[in-house]
Amino acid sequence: MLNILLVEDNKDLALSIIDYLECKKISCDYAATGIEGTKLIKDNHYDVIILDINMPDMDGLTLCEEIRLQGVDTPVLMLTARDTLENKIEGFNAGTDDYMVKPFEIEELIIRLQALSKRRSGQISTLAVGPISLNLKKRTGQINNEHINLTPIIFKLLEILLRASPNPVSRDELLQKVWGDNLPDSNKLRVHIHNLRKVLNSGQADHLLTTISGYGFCIKA
Repeated sequence: MLNILLVEDNKDLALSIIDYLECKKISCDYAATGIEGTKLIKDNHYDVIILDINMPDMDGLTLCEEIRLQGVDTPVLMLTARDTLENKIEGFNAGTDDYMVKPFEIEELIIRLQALSKRRSGQISTLAVGPISLNLKKRTGQINNEHINLTPIIFKLLEILLRASPNPVSRDELLQKVWGDNLPDSNKLRVHIHNLRKVLNSGQADHLLTTISGYGFCIKA
């Protein structure tokens, strides 16, 4: 069963959406304000978040920007009456994954929710696991809020492992995602993993990187 969060200050519209979602056996939490929505996102896991743009205390764009900065990669569907290209660009720049203009067909909303729920958002600005964090826009990293020096390849390896965390990533997948079709020999990956461990060790976080014998690696807090 999908678990959705709806943040919408129009209660009549919200009740209509919630009733229809329940008919489709989709669970939906509801918040009438951006601040209430922020608290629910912090305390719960959702497959998709539906945000209204125009809300009195915190608009949907601001809420979306905040959760992306916090590393929340839950897909966001933005609802709005604003239908210009500039409005849509503004929404996507804030971290939105999809966009629906009011009024809309509820059946289309369901289809979009089902599609979004099958993936995680690529719109986040920060990845964090335990004391390790990466700023994807600035291409910088920290451990316990202290800056760490990362080469481009080490940054990419760490990004892949943090995105997958707590699940492991195979050696073959790491090779493919870092080097593409120009695959190096396996020893090159071993060298870079060794260098990654040294970086993590500098911040006393090397214990978070685990080798999965015969498979690959994972980072888990």
